[in-house]
Amino acid sequence: MSAAIDAFLSMLAAERGAAANTLAAYRRDLAGAQEAVGDLASADRAALGRLAGAWAGLAPSSVARKSSALRQFYGFLIDEGQRADDPSPALPQPAARRPLPKILSHGDVETLFARAEQEAESDVPAALRLLAMLELLYGSGLRASEVVSLPLAAVPRDAPFLTVTGKGSQQRMVPISGRARQALGRWLAVRPEGKHLFPSRGKHLTRIRLFQMLKELAARAGLDPAKISPHVLRHAFATHLLEGGADLRVLQTLLGHADIATTQIYTHVDAARLVALVNERHPLAGRGSGR
Repeated sequence: MSAAIDAFLSMLAAERGAAANTLAAYRRDLAGAQEAVGDLASADRAALGRLAGAWAGLAPSSVARKSSALRQFYGFLIDEGQRADDPSPALPQPAARRPLPKILSHGDVETLFARAEQEAESDVPAALRLLAMLELLYGSGLRASEVVSLPLAAVPRDAPFLTVTGKGSQQRMVPISGRARQALGRWLAVRPEGKHLFPSRGKHLTRIRLFQMLKELAARAGLDPAKISPHVLRHAFATHLLEGGADLRVLQTLLGHADIATTQIYTHVDAARLVALVNERHPLAGRGSGR
């Protein structure tokens, strides 16, 4: 890795408070581009133009992310006086559309919880842990990384809130329901020692393992595992709250979004749901055009 890339990543950490996962993603994207074109700090427009071929098999969203990382990198070099020109206009610029998030129906959520609660009746620690994590994902809308990395100190003794550290190391207070508190209480009674709420091998449970556990639970519940993930449960939390009349600003705070434009995607989800509802339930929906 070049000194210029290391300096750029250090700036992201120090000045923007970028999280470890964000820094790792930038590092991978910049390292991959450097393998394709050589030293990025001295690359010209012709060199960056060759990335279009190297990235030809990638999804538009991946190309957009990699191009964004490189544009920020060259902006940093210019600000630091290490380059006088900006070669980034030669980067591929796909028109990536942000897809609407996958959502679960209320029935799917009930089915998933029914299975988790049934398994937790055995008081087996693994089942109690999964139920507690499920409550936090859907009941409080936490990200997978936020759930698995929760320190034990984040769980309050009396107040119905969790202290969550989200993207950019930003902290927020997230309410937890009575159901979630009960599930957490059962888990804490059998939880092994460790500084994290969900300890594993001296550290904490990984996001990948949480992903696998939810897929396995979905299969046991008779649901399509492809429909279930931690992020899908977070989307379901947001969408179902909005359907229930939650204010968009409140939802932004609960989800930990820095920009309300990110939260506004859920208004499109709700609109799409309403259109589908009209098409399916309107008295004339099943009749073709008579004229």
